[in-house]
Amino acid sequence: MAISFTKTIVSQLTKEIADLEAKQVNEKKKSEKAQAKMKQIERDMKLSQSHSDLSSKLSRVAKLKEETKTSDRLQKDIARELAAKKTTLKLNLAKSTQQDDSSL
Repeated sequence: MAISFTKTIVSQLTKEIADLEAKQVNEKKKSEKAQAKMKQIERDMKLSQSHSDLSSKLSRVAKLKEETKTSDRLQKDIARELAAKKTTLKLNLAKSTQQDDSSL
């Protein structure tokens, strides 16, 4: 493989890794917001007087729990993909270094 091709792959992988890390941070924030909202609703449930109010809050908590589960699954998937990309990047960096050394 040509050095320029390897460098293109390295720069592409670096960009993809940065994108995945940003997605991971966003998903973590989303999960934390949902958990904070759940805690707030649970505190508010203690003050609920009517059955319908309590019922709507319970369904909202259930939706937020589902959101949290989905976000956690996405974070795990992103972490796996990130690990694979970082491994590929290391291999390509090693290849690039090897090609630079052989071209001297």
